[in-house]
Amino acid sequence: MPPAALVRLGDGSRARAYLLVGAAAIAFSSILVRLSHASPSTAAIFRCAYALPILACLAWRENRRLGPRQARDRRLAAGAGVFFAADLLMWHHSINDVGAGLATVLANVQVVLLPLVAWAVLGERPARRVLAALPVCLIGVLLISGVLEHGAYGRDPLRGALFGLGAGVAYVGFILLLRQSGNDRRRPAGPLCDATAVATVLCIVAGVIIGDARLVPTWPSAGWLLLLALTSQVLGWMLIGTSLPRLPAAQSSLLLTLQPVGSVALAALILGESPSPLQLAGVVAVLAGLLAVVRVQSSRETAAPSSAMSRGAGSAALPRPEPARVLSVAASTDVERG
Repeated sequence: MPPAALVRLGDGSRARAYLLVGAAAIAFSSILVRLSHASPSTAAIFRCAYALPILACLAWRENRRLGPRQARDRRLAAGAGVFFAADLLMWHHSINDVGAGLATVLANVQVVLLPLVAWAVLGERPARRVLAALPVCLIGVLLISGVLEHGAYGRDPLRGALFGLGAGVAYVGFILLLRQSGNDRRRPAGPLCDATAVATVLCIVAGVIIGDARLVPTWPSAGWLLLLALTSQVLGWMLIGTSLPRLPAAQSSLLLTLQPVGSVALAALILGESPSPLQLAGVVAVLAGLLAVVRVQSSRETAAPSSAMSRGAGSAALPRPEPARVLSVAASTDVERG
């Protein structure tokens, strides 16, 4: 039975449980990338390729039950796949350069970048608190990059920070297009399948051009990448995608901000990563900025509870979506962040 059938409208406790399980699944994404010892392109290719058959089966079941999706929605999902490929490649390079935990925190900066994109593209000015959160997050990125100290953790923390920021920007495009492609929230697998298929092809092309792609991964690397695909790309995304529309945006965002904290803790426990005190201060600054954005969402929900709770990921696309509504989806970073 697909996850969408398991989560019932109005069942908030079940939706929260699925959201937490999904967040836990994507919290392991960067850890599994490191454990695979695969190159950035190889990890991106097989994260998508191993997940694609399962997503294709789920999408086929959706089409059989609900009919084919509109061509416009499929084009938007394909466009999301372009941004998803860029996000994965840059994020995996960031993981190699600055570590699994810090790279996950860096990529979550997209939660603050998203309302700025909505302002530029949709003409919707973000709240002052969101604008104030941006410099706080950028200070955090600066501290994580290690430019203010000697001996910061990571192979090349400055380059890793730049790749992490690039991944966050690409993730914004992915989230916006994927949300717009999901007119029917009964179809969580279809848009994700299309985006994953496009990302697979583009990651192969990019990996061949860059020269770091291994199209036949060796064991045990293949096993870690298979686990990454099943837990993050399939289980994590499907559970999060079906839970977000059924929870208030601020509540879901707050739950999902636990994911980068979990990644830092897991990286320390499993991989022995030990960021410097300044880098940990940068983590705190980035998370403080993310929580400021979540508080803005909470205040908007208080002002318009029916709007905030009835609209979310996969609901009917509107020409001018509210940034707060989009943010409820963006907080699921890993999401490729998983």
